[in-house]
Amino acid sequence: MKTALSIAGSDSSGGAGIQADIKTMMANGVYAMTAITALTAQNTTGVSAILEVSPAFLRQQIDSVFQDIPPDAVKIGMVPSPALVEVITQRLEHYHAQRVVVDPVMVATSGSTLSRDSAVGAMKELLFPLATVITPNIPESEALTGRTITTQSDMEQAAREMADTFGCAVLCKGGHHVHDASDLLCVDGTCTWFHGSRIHNPNTHGTGCTLSSAIASNLAKGFSLEESIQRAKAYISGALSAMLDLGHGSGPLHHGYDLKSDMI
Repeated sequence: MKTALSIAGSDSSGGAGIQADIKTMMANGVYAMTAITALTAQNTTGVSAILEVSPAFLRQQIDSVFQDIPPDAVKIGMVPSPALVEVITQRLEHYHAQRVVVDPVMVATSGSTLSRDSAVGAMKELLFPLATVITPNIPESEALTGRTITTQSDMEQAAREMADTFGCAVLCKGGHHVHDASDLLCVDGTCTWFHGSRIHNPNTHGTGCTLSSAIASNLAKGFSLEESIQRAKAYISGALSAMLDLGHGSGPLHHGYDLKSDMI
């Protein structure tokens, strides 16, 4: 069985972060492992507290995974401090990690800040160059480039700039300000659109975590980056179309919409 490691924060409401990653990886047929960067007290309406792990403890978690069950892919989500970015970078380089997907999480769906500006700067300098692909949404792309993005042409310019600057493939995700669910992949100067129809579901808590974990899962199974993105988009469309409605804010997706079990 193929394996994937999520290095990210915990979401106590289960819709995003480590919990979404585990559900997504399982639904996409890989064995999920975790290294937790922070505990959060959060639900569909917001984040009320964040407790970071120490750099030493994060290193121990990553080492424990790689030394026993080396992952076939790595997904990185919420990293709240530069010190934790440095530890992740060091350990990934030490173990020659392959198929690394970085979701540059800055703000939760509810609007709560999850990573300090200094951590984002460290990710740009240290972590992005190790990535197979980074998966910023429109607000994250605007923050990373300083550009305003309102059209598909804006997305293309931003994606090319990020790919050139950070030395990795970039999947610039539509859906914020750009009025459909089409995403743009830029690799070595070549841009490819992955078109999708907007699903009218207000419950989008954890969509970024889910998409990046699904991409990592499919990379772990040996699919190309383009195939992995296509399969991940199909999965997230199904999870949104299931119209799960939980909580008083922007609720979670139905990660297990296609799971079948004799126990159900």
